[in-house]
Amino acid sequence: MPVYSSDKNDSIPSVENFFPLLSRRKEGPWLVHRLDQDTAGCLLIALRKQALIKAQACFAQHKVNKVYWAIVQGRPKKYSGIITSPLLKITQKGQWKMIQDNKGQNALTKWKFLKGDNTCSLIELNLQTGRTHQARAHCSIMGHPIIGDTIYGAKKYSSIPLSLLSRTLTLQLETAISATAQPPQHMLHYINKFSIYKKS
Repeated sequence: MPVYSSDKNDSIPSVENFFPLLSRRKEGPWLVHRLDQDTAGCLLIALRKQALIKAQACFAQHKVNKVYWAIVQGRPKKYSGIITSPLLKITQKGQWKMIQDNKGQNALTKWKFLKGDNTCSLIELNLQTGRTHQARAHCSIMGHPIIGDTIYGAKKYSSIPLSLLSRTLTLQLETAISATAQPPQHMLHYINKFSIYKKS
């Protein structure tokens, strides 16, 4: 779901539709960060300017822990790993994407296998940097694109929405603040199949 309504097509639901005061033309609430349009999960909104400043400081000082869940094609050969591929934005045939390129920005993702089979797997991604499309690009680079992500090479299940969830978001303030999101239905189909998930 996009954050703001599109001037070209205002019929597409957006976060702004659900929070009418969340507008680029008004004084608060403020969006602290963004998610990719089709990514589900935790999104931080500040109701007061002081909260916005503190939250933005956490992001700037790398005091935010971002954990994602992804349903990916296939099964990784290892149970965990670290991806350090730098990412560069390019445009091909009118579609932009991030690719592995030494000229790009440094990006680091820690991942671990939770459960799955040879068809698809549930993995957890801990983003140490906040690059655009980082989770999606890094999953593709490791050879296991996210289900539903045709931009990054997911050829199976192309009719299924992007299976990427911002699972937890934690801000290391004086008193840590943490939020956890429940998976959407199209991800639960696979998670329940793997028999590892219980609603918290």
